[in-house]
Amino acid sequence: MEIGLMIEGQNGLDWARWQALLEAAERLGYQCVFRSDHFTNPAPPDLDSLELWTSLTWAASQTSRIEFGPLVSPVTFRHPSMTVRVASAIDDLSGGRLVLGLGAGWQDREHRLFGIAFHDFKTRFEMLADALEITTRLYESDDPVSYQGKHFSLDGATLLPRPKRRTPILIGGNGPKRTLPLAARYASEWNAVYCNLDLYRERMAQLDALAKASGRDPGSIKRSLMTTVRWCKDDAAVTQLLDQVSQRFKRAATVDDLPALGFFAGTTDRVIEQLRAFEAAGCERVMLQLPDNGDLATVELWAAEILGEFNA
Repeated sequence: MEIGLMIEGQNGLDWARWQALLEAAERLGYQCVFRSDHFTNPAPPDLDSLELWTSLTWAASQTSRIEFGPLVSPVTFRHPSMTVRVASAIDDLSGGRLVLGLGAGWQDREHRLFGIAFHDFKTRFEMLADALEITTRLYESDDPVSYQGKHFSLDGATLLPRPKRRTPILIGGNGPKRTLPLAARYASEWNAVYCNLDLYRERMAQLDALAKASGRDPGSIKRSLMTTVRWCKDDAAVTQLLDQVSQRFKRAATVDDLPALGFFAGTTDRVIEQLRAFEAAGCERVMLQLPDNGDLATVELWAAEILGEFNA
């Protein structure tokens, strides 16, 4: 199973932090670095938020090994024809290391602040469906593409220069009614978010069935997970964590409760045990969310405690 990093780009990301993070990821052996595409957080104060595609262009030219991409880029921000043009160029520049994560968008505040229309839930998913269809057609067709969608359209567009490959499309989310059907139809990779093992297995089975119904081989869709680690250096730290979990559960919690939280928690052996359980369930990649994108000490810690177990 591949282990990578994920950061929230709106949480104080600047050039110094981004460059240091990518350097550390390459040096320490992480498989990938993904970042969110947000302008702000849902509530102030507003922090530095290095623009997504500019930062990924730097990653393409200044790294040599890791995969990278948005997790995920809302289709409300940009017309999909422009997103796919930028993505295909960056993927070619990197030698085929970009993964194009697309989503419907969810945060109304950043839309309002920057003057971008924020539609209702149904409309945003209609926009995502249009965007996925447009993206797929532009990648796959050497001839001009015309498409009339509910919200986005093309009239004889061609993606030039032709991309060296069809950039993998990632669709993230746990929703069974809208997200999984779109993933089954369009995604090269499905990414679950803060999902416990039982729910992950359930969604995996649903994705398999939906893929078969769409005429796709379920094995053609990579399975991944975005979550984080609450690492505990010793039993005392575990006890402190369990006290916090007990308040959440409103009952006394034990270490057996930790895997149900939706993130990895405990001492190193416990965290690796939980990762192995997801691997056995079919998870092929985990993106570990770094709470503070300037916290290189945690990046080093996770590498020392976790990566060796899987990179070997």
